[in-house]
Amino acid sequence: MTYDLLIVGGGINGCAIAREASLLGLKILLVERDDLAAHTSSASTKLIHGGLRYLEYYDFKLVAEALRERERLVKAAPHIIHPLRFVLPQENSVRPWWMLRIGLYLYDFLGGKMSLPRSRGLRKSDTAFSAPLKGGSSGFVYSDAFVDDSRLTVLNAVDAAANGAEILVGTALESARREGDVWRATLSDGREVTARAMVNAAGPWVHQLLGRLGVNAASGVRLVKGSHIVVPKLFEGDHAYILQQPDRRIVFAIPYQGDFTEIGTTDVPVDAPEDAQIDADEIAYLCEAVNRHFIKQISPADVTSTWSGVRPLYDDGASEAKEVTRDYVLELDTNGPTLLSVFGGKITTARHLAEEALEKLAAPMGFKAHPVTRVRVFPGGAIADLPSFIAHVQATWPFLGAARAERMAHAYGSMLPELLEGIADEAAMGVDLGGGLTEVEARWLHDREWARSTDDVLLRRSKLGLHVTAAERARLTAWWNATFPR
Repeated sequence: MTYDLLIVGGGINGCAIAREASLLGLKILLVERDDLAAHTSSASTKLIHGGLRYLEYYDFKLVAEALRERERLVKAAPHIIHPLRFVLPQENSVRPWWMLRIGLYLYDFLGGKMSLPRSRGLRKSDTAFSAPLKGGSSGFVYSDAFVDDSRLTVLNAVDAAANGAEILVGTALESARREGDVWRATLSDGREVTARAMVNAAGPWVHQLLGRLGVNAASGVRLVKGSHIVVPKLFEGDHAYILQQPDRRIVFAIPYQGDFTEIGTTDVPVDAPEDAQIDADEIAYLCEAVNRHFIKQISPADVTSTWSGVRPLYDDGASEAKEVTRDYVLELDTNGPTLLSVFGGKITTARHLAEEALEKLAAPMGFKAHPVTRVRVFPGGAIADLPSFIAHVQATWPFLGAARAERMAHAYGSMLPELLEGIADEAAMGVDLGGGLTEVEARWLHDREWARSTDDVLLRRSKLGLHVTAAERARLTAWWNATFPR
């Protein structure tokens, strides 16, 4: 079977390209050796943002593009993306007040006409914002958005599959060679396929794949590890903090999963993608970053969980990891069947990256590209008002309980009535697998979202891993292995 496009890599970029290409009518095969969003795309700070700090490096084009995408994404996936107010304290600031004020004015300006509130100064009446802080009420408030990063990746794949793309998880590209006008590829499941073009969206492994294909790239990649810690909730409220550090880096403190606070991130150069493990120095750095600003102090002993990802940043020659651009480069090789390689990128700009990727592929592949996802909602995103939708879910399926109804409304959005079709009571939900997860939901994640293991379910599809006990995890694992034997 010959595909139009073979995409290698099931992170946010690969899945976004699969979505864009399938909506253009191309025949797509995406292969991912592990799980969708198994690596960098589930290890982000979980923000849809313009990148306020990028202004300091004069990356105005990237900030403007990211802010436009932020506006699109908030509307396209309101169930998994929601606006978030950020408090930027002036206490311990390494930048003068006037510089921050001008930077925020520029941030608002580059965003154009926005639905999110614009920036302003921190007021004495903002006691909910200032109460957790050591310093007084000096600082600023501005807007960005929070995202469930791994679910956004999966929903790109869901939309692609709904439009004819074939998504294979747990399937690696063993080898590929140019043969006439096609790529001939061998997959780890034993299949041999051909494709008119290939996309290398292998993320941190982009150069490794190029080496295996025998292709020399003009672009380079810098591998930079970003780590996060999770601690019991540091403050009340649904706002977040952006904290300046003496080394001029910034660290976020963000409400996470109701009972916790997410803190991150670090920027540590690494040599290999496999180095995505937090170390003691990073944990200490993030604890100290918070302790400079918050009345409530933390130590490494308070850390309940962590995640680390290796960002494959385009190598622009910057001397320090924190200065490396977060923009992307798409490199086209047309010495035979087309190969497009993706260097860099970020969650916020993945949709735009995919649009540009198809524009680059159009001429050598002989098709006409046009924007197809700019105003398209993601699966589950057809919701006019999320609070009203949550209230509807609670009223229609009262046996879910308030907390589970809200979690599932956020996760599945307007797909939830399909998931719960024919379910009239708790018994019909099937086996209780712990943490509010039942057999009906687990089967949906397996059948509709490519989940193959309990880690896929607990760490990426649902984020329930923070809430289940060891006994509940063991029960889910036993049920999963019995229900879906490999």
